[in-house]
Amino acid sequence: MAIYSNEIYLNTLRMAAKSDLPWEKLTGKKIFISGATGLFGLFLTDLLMYKNKEDALNCHVTAVSRNEEKARKKFNPAYFETDCFTYLAHDISVPFDTGDGQKASADIIDQDHVGHDGGKMIRGHDYVIHMASTTHPVAYAKRPIDTVTSNVFGTKNLLDYCSAHDGCRFVLLSSVEVYGENRGDVELFDEKYCGYLDSNTLRAGYPESKRLCETLCQAYISEKGVDAVIPRLPRSFGPTLDPEDSKALSQFIKKAVKGEDIVLKSEGNQHYSYLYAPDAVLGILRVMLLGECGQVYNLADESCDMTLKQLAGICAAQCGREVVFDLPDATERAGYSTATKARLDGTRARKELGFKPLYLIEDGLKDTIMIMRSESLNPMNQ
Repeated sequence: MAIYSNEIYLNTLRMAAKSDLPWEKLTGKKIFISGATGLFGLFLTDLLMYKNKEDALNCHVTAVSRNEEKARKKFNPAYFETDCFTYLAHDISVPFDTGDGQKASADIIDQDHVGHDGGKMIRGHDYVIHMASTTHPVAYAKRPIDTVTSNVFGTKNLLDYCSAHDGCRFVLLSSVEVYGENRGDVELFDEKYCGYLDSNTLRAGYPESKRLCETLCQAYISEKGVDAVIPRLPRSFGPTLDPEDSKALSQFIKKAVKGEDIVLKSEGNQHYSYLYAPDAVLGILRVMLLGECGQVYNLADESCDMTLKQLAGICAAQCGREVVFDLPDATERAGYSTATKARLDGTRARKELGFKPLYLIEDGLKDTIMIMRSESLNPMNQ
């Protein structure tokens, strides 16, 4: 069963669509999503397209990812037959260019994109949401250059686009990783906290590039007048996770889907904030629609904080298996975070934007495993 026709997944979309967001602000707007086939991008695209169909939101979604074949497997085929959806295959770290060297990133996005009717004119986007990023440990170790460039160059290319279009709001997805390691002086990281980060390591490519992306936003706000906001996400999960994702919780989920023992490659005492992907997407939209230009917002709630051992236990219980312990290999060790306590303070997003997760972590994990189990039975996903 494809995810877009899974009833549990559809119920998740229905529940998200009923949230108290000011959806009217998106009516008739054009929304550009990089990383549209990723953990957050796919759910966001599905949610906006669902609102278009059910509530006549009439917004236009430009979905961007590197691999069109993969995108056509993930997106509902019906999207490609509508006038409110455009797909663009592009590596966001490369400037948008027609090949003749004459088109800059601020121009080519606005050209005709081929659709079912032979062409669609997309002139200027109201919102650009930058979700494209390498986001898991093995990739950090095996593709460190790509990790940095997809963050930094991709961010610059899209900020250039926004700077050329008045009224375009830029949304940069950032990460708990920017905080570095807890210095042992706080329980929760607020938006101003700065922990230890060794920049002279392979693993630093992700957090350091995310830090630079945030700084780029501030530079473009100051010098170019760009309207930008930054949601910071904790460790996240959901049924739209990439099969290659090597994060510990993602591995737990994939083991549970297969009905195998959950492998824990540490004592599991790491204490982190987590967020279910649908809640993360609703938080991102809340920051986009209600956030103040230049501000950073932690999307987190203490009810979603758990140790790795607790998460392993929940996943094991879902498939009737046990938690077993193993040692990570060299590649895994190179990509793992050394942070043992990384919990976010979500006070600002809660008080200023009204953010509150809809799901308990246990319920999100249960739905994720059930959806992915059904999806794994689809021959198209083998």
